[in-house]
Amino acid sequence: MTQRYKHVELTEQIIGAFYEVYNVLGFGFLEKIDENALAIELENRGLAVEQQAPIVVRYAGQVVGKHYADLVVDDKVIIGLKAAKALVPSHEAQLLNYLKATPYEVGLLLNFGPKAAFKRKAFDNVNKGPLKWTDSR
Repeated sequence: MTQRYKHVELTEQIIGAFYEVYNVLGFGFLEKIDENALAIELENRGLAVEQQAPIVVRYAGQVVGKHYADLVVDDKVIIGLKAAKALVPSHEAQLLNYLKATPYEVGLLLNFGPKAAFKRKAFDNVNKGPLKWTDSR
């Protein structure tokens, strides 16, 4: 039996859009250019896209900071964009922290580097433990 991932159809659509943008723009633009182009491609495919979605981080019930996810698609998947030589563990850790701090359970890390690459991360809400989100948006 094949393992079935949460939001697999949506993540496949996002990855397809990523490769479409990468094939047109290639490597070398600032991440903001890639973000804007990907947002357009996703919207053209009928998906709802929020750019620079706020992520509020709390500790002991108090706000300790705010980050911004590059994109949130259909209010289900967080996307982190990079334009790096390669994806590194710190990129993946950042995406996992975004998932921990929000109600979202699926994230994609997309690299517009010299070679297009992506990573899919998931973190079920039931496993999020003491770093509970309340209203992160």
